[in-house]
Amino acid sequence: MNEQLNVLTLEDPRLRQRAKPVDKIDDVLQTLIDDLIWTAERTNGVGISAPQVGSAQRLFIVASRPNLRYPHAPQMAPTAMINPRIVAHSEEQVSGWEGCLSVPDQRGKVDRWRDIEVEYCDRNGNLRRPILTGFVARIFQHELDHLEGTVFLDRVADPATLLTEAEYFAQIDTVPVSQT
Repeated sequence: MNEQLNVLTLEDPRLRQRAKPVDKIDDVLQTLIDDLIWTAERTNGVGISAPQVGSAQRLFIVASRPNLRYPHAPQMAPTAMINPRIVAHSEEQVSGWEGCLSVPDQRGKVDRWRDIEVEYCDRNGNLRRPILTGFVARIFQHELDHLEGTVFLDRVADPATLLTEAEYFAQIDTVPVSQT
């Protein structure tokens, strides 16, 4: 049975530590992957990293889908990314709003590469090398930052532009989708 994990918040120093490479894909890691997917779904996240739940491993989940926090997110299957890295990126960066399960009730604008070529092992140990674009590329870069001990607040150019969730939704003139 899946377990919803506790998500660490900014005051926890473990969020600022660099994660260590995963050296073995075993049953313990598979359980962590399942619990991360479950936690992201239950907390309306579109991604979550192992360090956010206190596990200092280079692992995260990208799980884009429309939800209360991201009503316009594209739909994709939750994907475990083990020992991920960016191997190439576009010249263009785009500014976009980000939030974080570890930084509740805050949104900020962050510049990210528009397109990235990435490499990671999937949960079966297969090496993958896709090109990610747009919002999914943003999620990957946000989660990769967590593996380096960085949170999106560190990348916000002007902290005065930070918004609460309510201010963010009022500014983008949309109403969050309801839970289904």
